[in-house]
Amino acid sequence: MKTTPNPVPARGPADHDVRDQIVAAATEHFSRYGYEKTAVTDLARAIGFSKAYIYKFFESKQAIGEMICTNCLRGIEADVSAALAEAQSPPEKLRRMFKAAMEAHLRLFSQDRKLYEIATSAATERWPAVLAYEQRIQQLLREVLQEGREAGDFERKTPLDEATMAIYLVMRPYLNPLLLQHNLDYTESAPALLSSLVLRSLSP
Repeated sequence: MKTTPNPVPARGPADHDVRDQIVAAATEHFSRYGYEKTAVTDLARAIGFSKAYIYKFFESKQAIGEMICTNCLRGIEADVSAALAEAQSPPEKLRRMFKAAMEAHLRLFSQDRKLYEIATSAATERWPAVLAYEQRIQQLLREVLQEGREAGDFERKTPLDEATMAIYLVMRPYLNPLLLQHNLDYTESAPALLSSLVLRSLSP
């Protein structure tokens, strides 16, 4: 798997308190007014900084959006990792991964629709933050499959990368914000049904 570099283009020191302050204020502002309708000028006025000062730390509105997007996606990854840690076997890990990932995306969709606009923009424009997230989810999935093969739970004939991508594509309609909004009627039943289908296909 290729490693994606830091997806957030930013200026100034990475650990600078001002950057964190800008991101926190931007998160609140975007959640109230929306990402698409907010310009950097509006954000600067709301935060109390000059537009030029914000540009010392972020080169564009998208760079700020990417940082917010990255924070949201890291939270989803943490939920998935926690679910995997609670499972005892690779098949159970796969089931929990489907369920935890879908539930985390649904929470973002239902609880903060304005911030969800950022995720939609990120998915539409294929921001580096989204590409990096997809790679990390695929890597988690690949590790579960590898563990299952070593334990004798999963078949070994299919190339590991091919199996990983195929299963990720099964999950993708419930992970991609552009697709999730068209699959809301199936979110309660989908995790169990899809993971069961995948597990049957992986049977040795």
